[in-house]
Amino acid sequence: MRLSQAFQPTLKEIPAEAQIASHRLMLRAGLVRQTASGIYTWLPAGLRVLRRIATIVREEQDAVGGQEVLMPTLQSADLWKRSGRYDAYGPEMLRIQDRQKRELLYGPTNEEMVTDLFGSTVKSYRELPKTLYHIQWKFRDEIRPRFGVMRGREFYMKDGYSFDASYEEAGYSYFRMMLSYLRIFHRLGVKAVPMAADTGPIGGDLSHEFLVLAPTGESEVFYHHDWDLMDWGTSPLDPQKSEDLDALKEIVSKTYSATDEKHDEASWQNVPEDKRRSGRGIEVGHIFYFGTKYTEAMGVSVSGADGTAFHPHMGSYGIGVSRLVGAIIEASHDDHGIIWPDNVAPYRAAILNLRPGDESCDALCERFYQCDPEGLLYDDRSERAGVKFNDADLMGHPWQIIIGPRGAKNGMVELKRRATGERLELSVDEALAKVGLN
Repeated sequence: MRLSQAFQPTLKEIPAEAQIASHRLMLRAGLVRQTASGIYTWLPAGLRVLRRIATIVREEQDAVGGQEVLMPTLQSADLWKRSGRYDAYGPEMLRIQDRQKRELLYGPTNEEMVTDLFGSTVKSYRELPKTLYHIQWKFRDEIRPRFGVMRGREFYMKDGYSFDASYEEAGYSYFRMMLSYLRIFHRLGVKAVPMAADTGPIGGDLSHEFLVLAPTGESEVFYHHDWDLMDWGTSPLDPQKSEDLDALKEIVSKTYSATDEKHDEASWQNVPEDKRRSGRGIEVGHIFYFGTKYTEAMGVSVSGADGTAFHPHMGSYGIGVSRLVGAIIEASHDDHGIIWPDNVAPYRAAILNLRPGDESCDALCERFYQCDPEGLLYDDRSERAGVKFNDADLMGHPWQIIIGPRGAKNGMVELKRRATGERLELSVDEALAKVGLN
């Protein structure tokens, strides 16, 4: 994309309504614009980040046997009355009526709908286990929406649901999903620690939140330093092997981590003092096991091996896709702007033409740009070099390919790594290889 043609309206001034870094930077870098309280329009660069995160989530969910569906945003109130949650959920639920006076709601979550879907189609234990997920917009009417997409009223979320024949099998589904989440966050370039957590209104007796460590986090967290050292990208654990899932369960049980709600001081004192870590965390994912709570309440059963009907055990697994955009920025920024991890950046690199109109500069910029017009942002504007440097830092591209007239004549470019500030003077072929364009 040529920046002269892009719809990416950056701001020089810090918006008065933005209280935290991610909100300020998303507005300044032209990723979103607010249209109503807690509701945002996603602009092209922000949407590219949102889609890249969603793609990684899909790939890792598919890898552990998840099957994608797409459930509607509007749900029948009757489903929630069957589960007993319609009146209990509270004012966060947006309740509406259609022209026939039928009660509907804008879904804040999908346990009822997916349980009804499962119950209308799956009839035998031979069809288990099943894991269904979707990525869909949801709405919760927060009383004080703030912090931009970190706590908006409308948000983009992956929610998945497992159905198993027994408690033991449901436990394997739970830890298989935990491993999937750890790999997702590794690929996204963030450290998200699974913390023992309350189940809240969804219910159940086993629950972990995944929290990105950041000073602006809403939750206080306590965890063992070993979580900082674990590399889930190279982990040999196989989500399809029960013995590997047992090993993960053992790691979780022995390596302390908890939110303030579940913090146990006695267990904390058993952690060596030099291994204790505490701070603030931003919730970006939450997994639950809640047994037969919904299948029983909604009258959903399948036939067992002996012909006797039973209620399947369920788990629920959420990731805040839109919330992750803000969380990644909170965890990865500096005074100059965003620092995108490579896998989620809207563009892999920015090409900065320091003298548009110069024949050598224009030709070399075009050579780089034509390698990947979709994945590169070419700053071809007639602006001062300082403006281009500032905007590139603000937008957070992992690489900046800096092309000036003197270097261009000699076939040399300057390459800047945004995360470290390192600058390299390289030949064209060396720069292409470094950025992965050859």
